[in-house]
Amino acid sequence: MKIFITDGSVEGFYAAVFDAYFETDCIISSDRHIQLALDNQVVNVEKNSEKFLRIQNSINRYDKYAEDDILLALRSNDLHKEQTAFNYIRKLFQTKSPIRKMLSLQEVIELNNILYKVRGEIHRLKGLLRFMENADGILYAPYTPDNNITDVLMRHFAERLKNQRFVIHDLKRKIAGMYNGINWGVCYVDEVQIFLSEHEKDYENLWKKYYSAVNIKERPHEKQMKGSMPIRYWKFLPEKQND
Repeated sequence: MKIFITDGSVEGFYAAVFDAYFETDCIISSDRHIQLALDNQVVNVEKNSEKFLRIQNSINRYDKYAEDDILLALRSNDLHKEQTAFNYIRKLFQTKSPIRKMLSLQEVIELNNILYKVRGEIHRLKGLLRFMENADGILYAPYTPDNNITDVLMRHFAERLKNQRFVIHDLKRKIAGMYNGINWGVCYVDEVQIFLSEHEKDYENLWKKYYSAVNIKERPHEKQMKGSMPIRYWKFLPEKQND
């Protein structure tokens, strides 16, 4: 079996799809620690603009919405995301028409399972992401998402906070999205030192008092909270710091 190893980029993945398409038994992955059998043949795939464009054009020819789903799936932390996306693309090319509504197909089921998790986290964090104000008046939001979704959240918050400078920092991947009130971009950031404004603690205390006031102790809803707001997100919520 051939195992095509990519660099984790979209360009590298599309090049791997091009190279692996006619292989009857193969795996595409960006996991360089993947467990290998003795008879596996590893192929390290390099970016190739021609292969990238050919795969991209073919996807858009058969389904103009498919690429958005594929790119969103590749943001997942699922170890099999590249293989799942590859299987979907190959089935799309074989069918030569949209397959998104063919819900009985295994390729569609597996891709939708990944999309459900990524979209769910994006939706949750649009409401759960908490910003702190630093000494320069810039809002700073640290978080550790399961999936690589910082630039998706940047688009959302840049529209919502149009005149406010802010930073969204993925501590797990060391990625930071930065918005200056006009434009935004994403870059790699190793470590940062944040000096909070003198009013930040007051804001946090006010928020905690509001949360305590609306939370009825006689009617606990811990189970519901955990369903709507997974515990792994609580460490960045001021209202949960004393729990």
